[in-house]
Amino acid sequence: MKSIKKTLLYGFLIWLIPFVVAFLIFPIRESNRVLFESIMPVVITISVAFFAYQYFKKLDNNFVKEGVMLGLIWLAISFVIDLVMFMQGPMKMTFTVYIVDIGLTYLIIPAITIGFGYLSKSKAEK
Repeated sequence: MKSIKKTLLYGFLIWLIPFVVAFLIFPIRESNRVLFESIMPVVITISVAFFAYQYFKKLDNNFVKEGVMLGLIWLAISFVIDLVMFMQGPMKMTFTVYIVDIGLTYLIIPAITIGFGYLSKSKAEK
């Protein structure tokens, strides 16, 4: 990893930003669940794309490896924090319900970071 400190900070922010948005728009979840479920992946995608850009703009090698590692670490950060909150905290979900309702959406994270890795590699080879 180029910067473990940035990796962890950005990973936390990638979890925090959608959490704050979800908290702020929680009434929509109750009144229009489909709209809520449409908004959240967009928020995650924007957050991941922004922080992936911030990370990759100073990277000069190992782009794909960094993209894979970054995506897996950010995915793990989101899972760990969520599982503490949703399985043991106030939300009380089973693991299966969590994965179906929230967890699968986080696969956006490595999809974006790996894509950034391949794009950066391609640009570097030109």
